[in-house]
Amino acid sequence: MTSEPEQQIGVGTPDAFQRLWTPHRMAYIQGENKPSGPGSEEGCPFCSIPAKSDEDGLIIARGEQVYAVLNLYPYNGGHLMAVPFRHVADYTELTGAETAELAEFTKRAMKVLRKVSGAHGFNIGMNQGTVAGAGIAAHLHQHVVPRWGGDTNFMPVIGHTKVLPQLLADTRTMLAEAW
Repeated sequence: MTSEPEQQIGVGTPDAFQRLWTPHRMAYIQGENKPSGPGSEEGCPFCSIPAKSDEDGLIIARGEQVYAVLNLYPYNGGHLMAVPFRHVADYTELTGAETAELAEFTKRAMKVLRKVSGAHGFNIGMNQGTVAGAGIAAHLHQHVVPRWGGDTNFMPVIGHTKVLPQLLADTRTMLAEAW
């Protein structure tokens, strides 16, 4: 009998944390659930999310024009987005009411994230168009990413991996209750 860890044939050699397997990210990489084209509502996740329950859609809050939802592929714990209900791609196409509520939801998100997670700062913004980095360019959405002093550890810098300390469903419940 050896003291070496048991290995499964054909699945690789154990290497501690040199590789972290994240097969759930393949759906994002392959573009699953992205709209079929610019301006297309067909297949748009931001159009289908509001039809789901808040829990199933990871919705934190709903307004008249906008809703707040957790990012399914977060950069940090608590990463959420403010999204207009209306399928619109460009910020300049928002109505005055949509623009105002988007701004209010962003402010509210910051207050809630500070309250429940002690966020020290935020990255806030939107990518307009695929060339600007928008993962879903056909439906405008504003990111609110909480940040903490020292939150850039070795995992994202060297390992190119995010470590999230809480399940999305638990984060959604915590933020929705505080909203």
